[in-house]
Parts: sequence; structure tokens; C-alpha cells
Amino acid sequence: MYAIIVTGGKQYKVSEGSTIFVEKLNAEPEQEVVFDEVLAVSKGDDEVVFGTPKVEGVSVTARVLKNGKGKKIRIIKHKPKKGYMKRQGHRQPYTQVVIEKINA
Repeated sequence: MYAIIVTGGKQYKVSEGSTIFVEKLNAEPEQEVVFDEVLAVSKGDDEVVFGTPKVEGVSVTARVLKNGKGKKIRIIKHKPKKGYMKRQGHRQPYTQVVIEKINA
């Protein structure tokens, strides 16, 4: 059984027990979160239900494992022959969650 959920503007294919990294959520570690935006859910090998745009009455329950920051990426802007160079770094915040139950 799997479901396709939307969080942080991205879509994730999840199943029970899977661990995913999503955009940062306002939740503490060991707190439970519920994803209500479910685009599709499979109830067996052959039966898949697609929503228009969401499947009604289906939610996914997850538990937050940790909040953190990703690897640093370096941004360099440079204009040749003008003496302009700008360096910048960025670390994207994330939340790691484990999927506990698909309520279908």
C-alpha cells in the first residue's frame, strides 16, 4: 500500500515505514504530523484511487524524527573585467519524518 502526498510544494510517494526528508515543518522531534493532501492511494495490487485533485477522507500519519540543515551549497556571482565577485552560502532546512500509517 502506498500514497502520494504533497507537502512543501513537492510530491512524495510514501508507504508505511518509509523515511523521507521534507521541507521544514513547525514540529518538534517525536511529534506526530498528519498530511491531508493525498493525491493518490493504492489499496492493493490492482486498485489505485486518484483524486481530483485530492482524495477525500484519506490522510497519512507520520512521526518527526529530527529537524536539521542540508549540505552547504556555494553560490558565486562574478562579472568579468568589472571587479565584481560575490560569494554566498546556503543550507536548506529539512524535517526527517517516518510514515506510520496510511488512513484510507
